[in-house]
Amino acid sequence: MGKTIAIAVAGATLSIAMLAFGYVAGSATHAPAAQGNVASQATAAPSDLDMAVRGYLLANPEILTEMQIALEERERDLQRVAQMETISTSADEIFNADYDGVIGNPEGSVTIVEFFDYNCGFCKRAMDDMDAMVAADPDLRFVLKELPILGPDSQKAHVVSMALRALAPEKYGDFHRDLMSGGRATEDAAILAALAQGVDETALREEMKNPAISDAFGRTYELANRLSITGTPSYVIGDEVVFGALGQAVLAEKVEIARAANGT
Repeated sequence: MGKTIAIAVAGATLSIAMLAFGYVAGSATHAPAAQGNVASQATAAPSDLDMAVRGYLLANPEILTEMQIALEERERDLQRVAQMETISTSADEIFNADYDGVIGNPEGSVTIVEFFDYNCGFCKRAMDDMDAMVAADPDLRFVLKELPILGPDSQKAHVVSMALRALAPEKYGDFHRDLMSGGRATEDAAILAALAQGVDETALREEMKNPAISDAFGRTYELANRLSITGTPSYVIGDEVVFGALGQAVLAEKVEIARAANGT
């Protein structure tokens, strides 16, 4: 990304500098205004302009850095606007989808939505943040949005997870913690974790075939794309998207901002 932006910046800088030098050169020349003369000057000038631009950029290399920073800031601003629009227009899908697991207070006034993968090491470490926040804030609602992006094992484990949630939503939290705190999440590991919660295996395997599961994944992938989420864990808190396992303190600060915005 940085290299691409730098190349783009260099191209933009070159264009701007060429325009500037071209303007100066044109201002200093008093040739007739006939089109033929202008064309001949345009074909004769590039080598001189190239050298001038090269010299200018070598003498002022900080321009490239300044323009790269400006482009990155503009990109972030545009991303932020798109995220806020998605949160506004798809609030129910983000915060209240019936296929998502909920931990904490189901009626909480503030919601954290976490996009996660059972095989994401950062998600595993972030689980402690979730538990600590739910324990400390009885008014907090934590929504777990399943985003299996780390290969076939993750996809199969999440299918089991979705099937368990459909059959026994009250056991989802314990199942989630069990699978998240273990080793690699696979279909077999997820089934064992589900059976440990007392779920009937026959019913579980039948529910795993439910096409609504793949439909839910598709809707979650589409939301993640619209929110510019490319990795896990990522969070939606209020009208903000937060990327990465940034820790309990950062998440708690975002919750307070959202709570203040809601007036709760």
